[in-house]
Amino acid sequence: MRSSAQLSSKWTAGLCLLIAFLGLLNPAVAVKEHDFKKCDQSGFCKRNRAYADAAVAIGSSWKSPYTVAADSTHFKEGQFQATILKTINDQGETVRLPVTVSFLKNGAARVTVDEEKRQKKDIELRHDSKARKERYNEAEKWVIVGGTAFDTEAKLSHEGKGHWTIKYGPSSNFEAVISFAPFSLDFKRDGHSQIKFNDRGLLNMEHWRPKVDKPEPEKKEGEESKEGEAPEATPEAKPEEPKGEDESTWWDETFGGNTDSKPRGPESVALDISFVGYDHVYGIPSHAGPLSLKETRGGDGNYADPYRLYNLDVFEYILDSPMTLYGAIPFMQAHRKDSTVGVFWLNAAETWIDVTKAKGHTNPLALGIGAKTDTHTHWISESGLLDVFVFLGPTPQDITKTYGELTGTTAMPQEFSLGYHQCRWNYVSDEDVKDVDRKMDKFKIPYDVIWLDIEYTDEKKYFTWDPNMFKDPISMGKQLDERGRKLVTIIDPHIKNVDGYHVVSELKSKDLAVKNKEGNIFEGWCWPGSSHWIDAFNPTAISWWASLFKYDTFKGTMENTWIWNDMNEPSVFNGPETTMPKDNLHYGDWEHRDVHNLNGLTFHNATATALLSRKKGELRRPFVLTRSFFAGSQRIGAMWTGDNQASWGHLGAAVPMLLSQGISGFPFSGADVGGFFGNPDKDLQARWYQAGAFYPFFRGHAHIDARRREPYLAGEPHTSIITAALRLRYSLLPAWYTAFYQAHKEGAPIIRPMFYTHPSEEGGFDVDDQLFVGGTGILVKPVVEQGKEETDIFIPDDEVYYDYFTYEVLPTHKGKRVAVSAPLDKIPVLMQGGHIFPRRDTPRRSSALMRWDDYTLVVALSKDGKSAEGELYADDGDSFDFEKGQYIHRRFILAGGHTLSSVDAEGRDVGAIKEGPWLKEMGRVKVDRVIVVGAPKEWRDKKEVTVEGEGGDKWTAEMDYVPASGGRAAYVVVRKVGAVIGRDFRVVF
Repeated sequence: MRSSAQLSSKWTAGLCLLIAFLGLLNPAVAVKEHDFKKCDQSGFCKRNRAYADAAVAIGSSWKSPYTVAADSTHFKEGQFQATILKTINDQGETVRLPVTVSFLKNGAARVTVDEEKRQKKDIELRHDSKARKERYNEAEKWVIVGGTAFDTEAKLSHEGKGHWTIKYGPSSNFEAVISFAPFSLDFKRDGHSQIKFNDRGLLNMEHWRPKVDKPEPEKKEGEESKEGEAPEATPEAKPEEPKGEDESTWWDETFGGNTDSKPRGPESVALDISFVGYDHVYGIPSHAGPLSLKETRGGDGNYADPYRLYNLDVFEYILDSPMTLYGAIPFMQAHRKDSTVGVFWLNAAETWIDVTKAKGHTNPLALGIGAKTDTHTHWISESGLLDVFVFLGPTPQDITKTYGELTGTTAMPQEFSLGYHQCRWNYVSDEDVKDVDRKMDKFKIPYDVIWLDIEYTDEKKYFTWDPNMFKDPISMGKQLDERGRKLVTIIDPHIKNVDGYHVVSELKSKDLAVKNKEGNIFEGWCWPGSSHWIDAFNPTAISWWASLFKYDTFKGTMENTWIWNDMNEPSVFNGPETTMPKDNLHYGDWEHRDVHNLNGLTFHNATATALLSRKKGELRRPFVLTRSFFAGSQRIGAMWTGDNQASWGHLGAAVPMLLSQGISGFPFSGADVGGFFGNPDKDLQARWYQAGAFYPFFRGHAHIDARRREPYLAGEPHTSIITAALRLRYSLLPAWYTAFYQAHKEGAPIIRPMFYTHPSEEGGFDVDDQLFVGGTGILVKPVVEQGKEETDIFIPDDEVYYDYFTYEVLPTHKGKRVAVSAPLDKIPVLMQGGHIFPRRDTPRRSSALMRWDDYTLVVALSKDGKSAEGELYADDGDSFDFEKGQYIHRRFILAGGHTLSSVDAEGRDVGAIKEGPWLKEMGRVKVDRVIVVGAPKEWRDKKEVTVEGEGGDKWTAEMDYVPASGGRAAYVVVRKVGAVIGRDFRVVF
């Protein structure tokens, strides 16, 4: 029996033959393959991959069955609207798919395709399901915060019979060519194609159709077959005609003993997106692989499976793999020399992305390495709308800035959160915490935060304390507070289902939990045993959750208590792939399959909302660490890369992973220093602290079964090596905080890869083992190999580079690598000429104790010895007063080779700003020292400099000149400069 869902005969044969062939291949054995799906174990991924294979097999005669109804087209005030007709069988039956292409003021374009029948709720659900009938259309509510104003200046420049061309963008130099038969889009910049949609004809929206129960084939008398096997063909039997699509996973699907009921039937969305003339693509975190994404269709050095985005609890994850991890950001950038473009796939359902590259394309603008390569991507999501944003750059900064306008930028953090965090699962008592705190002081090791994992609770009941081991949490908090330190406690989304526990009683009585497919409260298994999950999509649940964190409700917490959200993928130990069933129901009756990748964000958001105010009159920046995340999570707090291992391989994997986070809009990221699982040897632990000192989020963490490894336990020389790395981090906190401000304002990454900072230097496009810290010019290459005492650093430009510690001038050449000595006690850190960065050099026990310290300005002179620039941003690090002008933002310029100036970076009249308490106190904070590396010979006889402050005041400061020696640059140290850091001043050499 042929249904209306059958495919046209031209490509049905190719599809079925391909599926038959692929079925003969055994998937490669990989770690945890039995726990987590491969594409061929995920029905919708397998179907869409087969669809692509069929298109390739058919070749040039393939024609996508999606066309625009010519009489439906409409363009007005920056928005194109039409109806796509999907032909679903040989009889010409069609499905109507409304399409909108919006052109935005910020230069982005947005393509949205829906399904009319589901949109109108004109469908029937199976199993008496209470789920919504529409495709999920509320991801925008959680993710998009701005940047969606239409470009009303966009113009229809060509209206042909088969295609329209629309010019848009800030300078009208962008074009979108919309072709009607088949439907496709060609996004151009300056007349040249950059990104194409459906160019290969892989657009596929699985439309709703009723389930047709097919009768079982009649068996002849005496005929038997084994269960799951087809009867053997007799010699005279004729080959069967291909019957159409594989329906085996349309209506239900089983994996690992769990069955997904699929009340709406098949509803996946897929699209091929081609980056024309681009060899490198980046982003779509989180995966434990290289920054420049690999191909995924097999071949030497490539992956055999697509990149997967489906947030899961993947402990001890394997390296160099496209398998899913804890968070998902479906944002991809493509880069070639002097050009970056990108796409953002706004879909929160399970998503797979194939990446392939094709040679032979000729693009006159793409010169040099990779110029004749197109990168093809195939995006496949289980459900929801097809909703894609397009960014045409042309610079990496343009891409991240526009993406930041849409999804939000990094929240300004609590200043303490940039310091070092000491954690393990678990500190066993309040006395244990106090003892660690005392010993960190005894060994003069700076840190800001100590963390408590799940064992601090009373039998895994969150918002409680173990009555035997944490008898007096307030005294613990007070001891920490005396040293300016903080406490972080873990709070997970699973609520223990036990009588007498007020939190679960309220969760039930207020009806604020996630439901199962029958609409009853969902029960699963996690750390506490039987548990229920808060539904943080529900506004009422968010308000209730906030009430639990009040100081007088969550007894034992203080103003220096902050929160860690773990297991929020969500992790469900007895669920499919250790997560929640897809047919569970959330607020609004949306199925879990529709919102899965958003779940972590909503819980993170609920907790951050709670921490804004925990008592009357309080309003503070939250600090909440999350494991699971989605696009937009950067507005809320920090993330880390999850349960890594104490191995050199996992140390090496961290920097590429964090670089990928940064360019994907979520730069407040870190990896567990030392490795969560296992016991690092002392060299590995030391090297990991050296690397971690350059992670935006810097936390040491260990499993409950791992040996204690606080830095003071390492022994010499390792404790001193670790302490030196920590002190380096603390001295550079002003530079880190400035980089966070740049991320907050511009969407810029905090640690930056070479392609981002040097988009013209092709040799750096796949370099992912080194980084620049913000705009400081500090270039770092962590040592991540055992026993290695030398490394090589890729140099992306012709500027001079100085060793950070010795001021040695390195013998560098643009596009080449330079060897750097790196014994165990040294971190390879260089200073790029032409930069100025701030430090605070007085050793302290915590960042809070540095609050009123004077500054050092380090000037690394440019290659010509005449210029350098830099910035400092500072505020109170806790409140939102910076939004009212209560901050310092200075720009430092050394020009003409003899005058260092400080001016307000935004051109504000700082004297006219009404000073609050913090800004007033900062009036006493000065510049203590200025260090100029690469100082000219003309300064060698000088003993002092002139300092000019505001209002014409002048005074002198002592200057020591140290001449060049061997390979070291000459440098000067100006002492007791005395200029107020937040005011204009000049230092004349």
